Amino acid sequence: MIRFQHIDYLYALGVLPVFVALYWLYRQWRRRSLAAFGDPALIGQLFSDVSYSKPRWKLILAMLAYLFFVIGLANPQLGTKLEEVKREGVNIMIALDISNSMKAEDLKPNRLERAKQAIAKLTEKLSNDRIGLIVFAGEAYLQLPLTADYSAVKLFLSAIEPGIIPTQGTAIGAAVKMAAKSFVTTDEDKKEQRFKTLIIISDGENHEDDALTAVKEIADGGAIVHTIGMGSPEGAPIPMYSGAGVQAGFRKDNSGNIVVTKLDEVGLQKMAAVGRGMYVRATNTEAGLNLVLEEIGKMEKKEFGTKIFTQYEDRFQYALFVAFVLLVLEMLLSERRTQWLTRLNLFQSSPSTQSSPPNEVNP
Repeated sequence: MIRFQHIDYLYALGVLPVFVALYWLYRQWRRRSLAAFGDPALIGQLFSDVSYSKPRWKLILAMLAYLFFVIGLANPQLGTKLEEVKREGVNIMIALDISNSMKAEDLKPNRLERAKQAIAKLTEKLSNDRIGLIVFAGEAYLQLPLTADYSAVKLFLSAIEPGIIPTQGTAIGAAVKMAAKSFVTTDEDKKEQRFKTLIIISDGENHEDDALTAVKEIADGGAIVHTIGMGSPEGAPIPMYSGAGVQAGFRKDNSGNIVVTKLDEVGLQKMAAVGRGMYVRATNTEAGLNLVLEEIGKMEKKEFGTKIFTQYEDRFQYALFVAFVLLVLEMLLSERRTQWLTRLNLFQSSPSTQSSPPNEVNP
């Protein structure tokens, strides 16, 4: 496993496009200056030993040297020892509604994006807990099994969109049943009735199944079920976008009326009550996960083993060495033509063809 000790240094790579832009502006300025100085063909003959391509190669070498220099500063480290570390925490499974109604924009930027942002912030506050992810619409799918790798959660979150589940609806019951299966990863989990939390994040609209029965079954198995409502009771239309990402109107029913999706707080409150958990309504400033996290913190913790790398070795010296070699090559590379290539004259029939191209003056 590779990691960077000082990952913030990698932001310095953002100046590479600036280098390219400055180089292009410099070339344009020099070309105009030489064109104003005299006839391009005559200038090309006066500076016939100047190469047109080598300045570009020098720029590429300099940029690559800068790239490896920044990587060296960030200090890439290679994991060398994998050990099983005992941790105390709880198993948290998040069931995220990704139906079309979650595109409504009564929460900014919309319900689904607001929920994804809240889950990402939740992972930043966890330490020893394991977390998993289920997505559901008309069907439910296990997106990520229980894991202590919080960076993987953020990675999977970034790929979640309503279109990944073709069957539309809000099958909360199917998601709850999927969570019940996902909590059981070992024979010990089959016997264990505690340390399990399910967080349902949904607008609660258009149930496709008996969600309350599924919640009661998982609660009887020892899990605590919390629900977070996304949206507003007043509701909002569901925007539709073209392939270019431009809004093309709002979703309509068969009669041509604009569909307004509303938050079903009553249904979500009932699920939380049956699941011995709490219901929280999300807002633009607070998605509710902080309150749920406080409740999770009060739960009894379970000890479980997680294999992690406990020793890392620095590899910055390799990146800095490559940067040094590239920088030396850039310094040694002359902007003049290579003499033995010039003497070959493979594609020149007469001395007159040795002048510079009429469209570019580039001494």
